[in-house]
Amino acid sequence: MNDMRIEEKALDHVIEEMIENVANSKDEIFHIGEESRMEFEKLHNELQETKRQVISLIDEGDKLEQKVRLSRMRLSEVSKHFDQYSETQIREVYEQTHNLQMELSVKREKEKQLRERRDDLELRLRNLDSTVQRAEGLVGKISVVLNYLDEDFRQVTEALEDAKVKQEFGLQIIEAQEEERRKLSREIHDGPAQMLANVMIRSDLVDRTFRERGVEEALEEIKSVKQMVKSALYEVRRIIYDLRPMALDDLGIIPTLKKYLNTVKEYNKGLEVKFTTIGRERRLDSKYEVALFRLVQEAVQNAVKHAEAEEVQVKVELKPSAAILVIKDNGKGFDTTVKKDKSFGLVGMRERIDMLEGELTIDSKIGKGTVLIIQIPLNR
Repeated sequence: MNDMRIEEKALDHVIEEMIENVANSKDEIFHIGEESRMEFEKLHNELQETKRQVISLIDEGDKLEQKVRLSRMRLSEVSKHFDQYSETQIREVYEQTHNLQMELSVKREKEKQLRERRDDLELRLRNLDSTVQRAEGLVGKISVVLNYLDEDFRQVTEALEDAKVKQEFGLQIIEAQEEERRKLSREIHDGPAQMLANVMIRSDLVDRTFRERGVEEALEEIKSVKQMVKSALYEVRRIIYDLRPMALDDLGIIPTLKKYLNTVKEYNKGLEVKFTTIGRERRLDSKYEVALFRLVQEAVQNAVKHAEAEEVQVKVELKPSAAILVIKDNGKGFDTTVKKDKSFGLVGMRERIDMLEGELTIDSKIGKGTVLIIQIPLNR
């Protein structure tokens, strides 16, 4: 009995660490949002200055255009009565008109570049604003998760009877969470952070290219920088989607699964993914939609990464009182009678299904692929 209490305290300690790690993750995402907000303010100030320069150039160009018009009139008059002017006077009028035209052309070209820069800044500001909003929403969702962990998850100790199983379960959660944090940190470092660093370097190069090589090459550099920003934004959106797909809250389980499976197919060349739905498409309670999505996600990832499948079939049937998932692949398969160490994917799926009082059936043979059948009651 004393040993049981000691191990229960150990699990409580693990849960406390997990709550602390989730809180740290919340702080990190908040930090990302704040950095995006600071970048937003910086670009906003730059946009205001660019707009001011555009207005100034337009005014200068209009005045210069008036001078060019007067100079052309003067040149026309001299041309008509060239016998009344000396060669020096004629040359001065011609050179003055030519110089004014060249100066006007340069100003108009600079005005065009500033207009393009203004449009690009406005687009980047809209994208950054979207990133800030999503980060704020993600922080709010993590706050909800923290509340669940702090209030409800502590009851795990009372629900589990075997202290050793409880401790291993808690440690697996911590390990999986730490792995997800390492993955997120690595993806941000290798993806958006690296791209934004390159953007800063290349933006400095644009000005130097304009001064040393001319307008055309500077415009090519600007296009390259613009593409880098687009790529960084795509990576940020992908990372946010991996943390929790926003479509799950907005559209529901079926559209979100369609989008996810299409993404899996795009990222894995040669993989065939078939998705079938049976029954009336409808919204479910949030806990069921999240559970169904994570179960399909885990099963598909196992088929692609571990079973090395070339074809995956996913079928979702929504009955009035139950949801049925069937995930079938033509991968390597495995012996269901042999228990594998560290098969945390299936362990996590079983835990999630058990919490929803569902059933999991696995039919697999080596070299024959795998079929998972998951039934989740919706009326409990």
